[in-house]
Amino acid sequence: MNSCCGCGAILQIDDPEKEGFAKSIENRFCERCFRIKNYNEYKIIEKDGEDFLTIIKEIGNTKRLVILVIDLFQIPKDISKMLSLLNNPILLVLTKRDLLPVSLYEERLKEYFQGLSNQIVDTVIISTNKNYHFDELMESISKNKIGKEVYVIGYTNAGKSSMINKILEDYTESIPEITTSMLPSTTIQKIEISINEELMLIDTPGLLEEGSLLNLLSGDELKRVMPRKTIRPITYQIKEEQYLFIDNYVRIDCKNNNNITLYFSNNLNIDRSFKETSKLQDLKKMELSVSAREDVVIKGLGFFKVMNADTFIIYIVPGVDVYTRNSLI
Repeated sequence: MNSCCGCGAILQIDDPEKEGFAKSIENRFCERCFRIKNYNEYKIIEKDGEDFLTIIKEIGNTKRLVILVIDLFQIPKDISKMLSLLNNPILLVLTKRDLLPVSLYEERLKEYFQGLSNQIVDTVIISTNKNYHFDELMESISKNKIGKEVYVIGYTNAGKSSMINKILEDYTESIPEITTSMLPSTTIQKIEISINEELMLIDTPGLLEEGSLLNLLSGDELKRVMPRKTIRPITYQIKEEQYLFIDNYVRIDCKNNNNITLYFSNNLNIDRSFKETSKLQDLKKMELSVSAREDVVIKGLGFFKVMNADTFIIYIVPGVDVYTRNSLI
């Protein structure tokens, strides 16, 4: 059976509504990948999260090196869910370094993930857009791999396929073919990518993260919400009876005077109101107690850092998780 080079789906010519549909079984790409690559048209393929977990469990039985890819801007809330299914040595790869301020110390970022798992053998920070630290990444893979096969796992949109395409571009004569998209579930099945005689990377479908705003947005909205350039942090002094709006997705009310620093896409509209307003009060309302120097994460949208302990009233699009964590920056 032939598989799509872009997403790994088994090619079929019978049902245009199912994954892997192609006009010819001899095609290199399914119709879905062809249209993503050539027309930036995205067709949603519904996948059960259990499908992805089954693949992770299978990987856990191989004992091979696993590259766990984490998006620094969208750090999953519960990475331990995935780690608990693995018995493998893990190379932690932190992607999208270019989105965070240049002044941020990278050792500080690595320390943030210390204690995550005693299976982690190394941590490498990369930027695919800037072709940053890929030599270091390849050296770590070579040093820590067990056998030829190395698995690449992570949540959707973490940058797994983009990383592999960059490795193909930099270290082989092959043309990068894995389909990449800002929308979730681009990779559908496992894809084997031969780098050289001693290394084969196996790309896997991303694990869908529930409660993320990204799961609710259209392609055009995603282009605005997902940052493509280095984020410009904005600090606001919020006083009582002032209200902050992150586009049409979030309203933030502060009970006391406080300073907060926003880390969101530069394409989003951020407004502050100095008078009572009903704007966005029809969204889901929640009250959140935040300690000093904690981050408040709007899953899929970004986060803001709080200077002083406070209580915030947050209005958020229904279905999106909001939670606190130790400050990343």
